[in-house]
Amino acid sequence: MKISKQDVLYVANLARLNVTDEEADKLANEMGSIIDFADMLSEVDTTGIEPTNHAMKMENVFREDVITGSYDRELILKNAPSQESGCYSVPKVVE
Repeated sequence: MKISKQDVLYVANLARLNVTDEEADKLANEMGSIIDFADMLSEVDTTGIEPTNHAMKMENVFREDVITGSYDRELILKNAPSQESGCYSVPKVVE
């Protein structure tokens, strides 16, 4: 697929990039080379190969929900610089 200078300038405009005419010519050639290289993948024989969405077999690892006891509030607040009514007390950050 051939990438034109106008295509490069259009994409650069969408990306809000300032590209000179010389840079656009160079980018058009480089992008064309990249697309030609990617097009070589269509020449690979993939008959009999199952499509995958990951390079390695993956599965979700979920754990069972188990109800456990909570931590002791006094122990948690032991190192708090300041506390009020059994909660952390922090300085006001908005006016």
